[in-house]
Amino acid sequence: MLDKEEVNSPHLEELMGHYHSIISLLGEDAQREGLLKTPERVAKAMLTLTKGYTMNPHEVLSSAKFKEEYSQMVIVKDIDFFSLCEHHMLPFYGKVHVAYIPNGYITGLSKIARVVDIFSHRLQVQERMTLQIKECIQQTLNPLGVMVVVEAKHMCMQMRGVEKQNSITTTSDFTGAFNQAKTREEFMNLIMHK
Repeated sequence: MLDKEEVNSPHLEELMGHYHSIISLLGEDAQREGLLKTPERVAKAMLTLTKGYTMNPHEVLSSAKFKEEYSQMVIVKDIDFFSLCEHHMLPFYGKVHVAYIPNGYITGLSKIARVVDIFSHRLQVQERMTLQIKECIQQTLNPLGVMVVVEAKHMCMQMRGVEKQNSITTTSDFTGAFNQAKTREEFMNLIMHK
């Protein structure tokens, strides 16, 4: 049996009260059997979906920083992520692809995925998340270059507004060696090859 993730926050009760009010304001009976525990469930879900605010991505990368003379491209691709759009608080989700060229130091590969998780577990826009992931890796590891590509579907475009179901938004950002078109092209060819 899977253990439940324990959500602890001094704001849990207050959030529950706000969600109780929201349910009532939407025209529902917040005391109806099916909705009795909904304020607590939603409050805990929101605390989980925004837990990135309480985590330090630089510390995560630094915790597995190793001296290594490897100086070729390191790629972690197809990192699944889920985030909340800060404009409508609806999910956007997809894949993140990260490459860096070490400059004397590498990090544990899982730490790259953890950095993605930390920034995606905040109220976000895709463009900022792309930039934050790149900047965190660049500042913490000081590599010869970093490139991040994010591909995502946005529920705010699928469920409301233009209601386009199959559109994918792609963002990218890069530093250092990736300023050279040849290096960017090599990375793009490697992540697009399935």
